[in-house]
Amino acid sequence: MFLLSLLPVFATLARAAVGPGVVKGNVNPVADPSLCKSSSGEYFLFSTAPGIQIRTSTDRTTWTLQGLVWPNGASWTDAYTGTSNGNLWAPDCTVIGGTFYLYYAASSFGSQNSAIFFAKSTTGLPGSWTNEGLVTSTATGATYNAIDPNLLIVGSNWYLSLGSFWTGIKLMTLSSSTGKPSSTAVTSLATRTVNNGAIEASVIFPFGSFYYLFTSWDNCCDGTSSTYNIRVGRSSSVTGPFVDASGISLLNGGGTLVLGTQTQFNEFGPGGQDLLTDSDGTVMVYHYYTSAGTLLGINLLDFSSGWPVRCLGPFSAL
Repeated sequence: MFLLSLLPVFATLARAAVGPGVVKGNVNPVADPSLCKSSSGEYFLFSTAPGIQIRTSTDRTTWTLQGLVWPNGASWTDAYTGTSNGNLWAPDCTVIGGTFYLYYAASSFGSQNSAIFFAKSTTGLPGSWTNEGLVTSTATGATYNAIDPNLLIVGSNWYLSLGSFWTGIKLMTLSSSTGKPSSTAVTSLATRTVNNGAIEASVIFPFGSFYYLFTSWDNCCDGTSSTYNIRVGRSSSVTGPFVDASGISLLNGGGTLVLGTQTQFNEFGPGGQDLLTDSDGTVMVYHYYTSAGTLLGINLLDFSSGWPVRCLGPFSAL
């Protein structure tokens, strides 16, 4: 009787433990987070905001808001945000030889008047960043949208995935010396027709013999009514073709669900994801919504089946 009476309690704890994880500190609001790690082992988290927010942590659990990448604004982005000191979207951080590279987008909702810029820093902290200028841009009538950048380095080759609604996710090559496009060629990686083609926030993540293309589907930024969800496909080549677990091409609307709304965890519309290989495995960060705001989720991913599954991480309540 004693053991039977405890089973529901254990089951409840186990279910709660695979939610977004225990994350502490100043983590509300956090949107479109990107996680990287300094050469000294400190974690840096960058997120969408006017000026781009910077948070740091020594344990990947407790976070401190340090300030902004651009504390005095970024006037060079105003022509794309349509306002002075507007939101800068979806920063993407990579540490290369002790130097922080940060790609980020400037745009406004529903617009193709969009641009991707990048910056460098040796410390990652506010006041330390240099503006390296425009990477690429789009205008009304373009076939794709220059938002949501993600840098991937394979050997000596640099790639940038980007894009959203319209014709979906694209890939371009970058020069490792300039951090800017080395070619005008643009390769299509994923597209949808459902829900007005709602796909964005690409991340290409190498694991084993595959490249995994993560994207966010459907609609973000509407609180607990958000329908964002994280999908994935894989390919043996960084340029594709990518297919989902059912063999459907991502160019034909394919995408295997990694994480959607989990009402039992009070976790709505998860998306805007980023991935990092850490000492304990593959870490996925993302944002999700509750009635309290836009919160940071952190979990480990398990690739043992060949497809990523959110698993119990070191941030659980157990």
